[in-house]
Amino acid sequence: MASASHASTPLLKDELDIVIPTIRNLDFLEMWRPFFQPYHLIIVQDGDPNKTIRVPEGFDYDLYNRNDITRMLGPNSTCISSKDSACRCFGYMVSKKKYIYTIDDDCFVAKDPSGKDINALEQHIKNLLSPSTPFFFNTLYDPYRDGADFVRGYPFSLREGVPTAISHGLWLNIPDYDAPTQLVKPLERNTRYVDAILTIPKGTLFPMCGMNLAFDRELIGPAMYFGLMGDGQPIGRYDDMWAGWCTKVITDHLGLGVKTGLPYIWHSKASNPFVNLKKEYNGIFWQEELIPFFQSVSLPKEATTAQKCYLELAKQVRTKLGKVDGYFNKLADAMVTWIDAWDELNPPKGGVSTANGPPKK
Repeated sequence: MASASHASTPLLKDELDIVIPTIRNLDFLEMWRPFFQPYHLIIVQDGDPNKTIRVPEGFDYDLYNRNDITRMLGPNSTCISSKDSACRCFGYMVSKKKYIYTIDDDCFVAKDPSGKDINALEQHIKNLLSPSTPFFFNTLYDPYRDGADFVRGYPFSLREGVPTAISHGLWLNIPDYDAPTQLVKPLERNTRYVDAILTIPKGTLFPMCGMNLAFDRELIGPAMYFGLMGDGQPIGRYDDMWAGWCTKVITDHLGLGVKTGLPYIWHSKASNPFVNLKKEYNGIFWQEELIPFFQSVSLPKEATTAQKCYLELAKQVRTKLGKVDGYFNKLADAMVTWIDAWDELNPPKGGVSTANGPPKK
């Protein structure tokens, strides 16, 4: 694939961080340079902290490894996964920007049907800056796009929409399949470019993929926890799924929106389906219990922030999912620890974080 040729004037240049989890040199950034170079990068290095990760020259970035996570979070560092891309959520925590875009290091610039390079970041920003319509489905999909509007019969009282908290992008080439589907469709490639964006309706869950994802950190960041996965845990490859289910029930409760569709990126390589099956094995069984749980979650009206919603969700995880497997009691503990760590690094505006207590005015 050819390199991206040019970039538009950057949107939200000083209000957005790009978070990248990695175990390797970030040569893939060369293709993204025209689009990413104006922004600040937060790189979360997984694996051996003594390994040197090379970042191409000219990018503004901070790089954190496991030693940094332990140093900054202390005992709370146990909530950040090891040897799993779920470590990316540490980047969400340390960011001080309003918006986050996260991408995997095996994802490259895709082309639209006309052959033009797709500026995925710019499209995500447009999605986040336009309203969502979760309470009534518009059959022309996103009514705020150029050339579209609300169709006949759409209630005028709902046309203002609600703030968009999450923009979920898609992928060309290697589909985001689970291991069993990978095994039976090893040669399948996604070649369908669908020029559409839609709001996921209230009450509807979806499988969130973390490789091409943007969100409003101020609205939903504290709930964007990718769980306990990878090293020492009985499950992997469900980190983004978990975050997606949690954030969707919380955005529904808070009256926020989630968009999916454009933009596309080019997913360059398929992971090993046999390795994936070992990671996913428990999740494939557990999700048959997890989905009904999330479908039935009810959050109290007193839960008016993402933090309050997430702590309430942690209680329900312990009460209702702890009987499925002891792992969920451990996960509920980690959810609480995550919020503690988030609040420590992100004190209320006007407060100053202290090492041994709550923010002081």
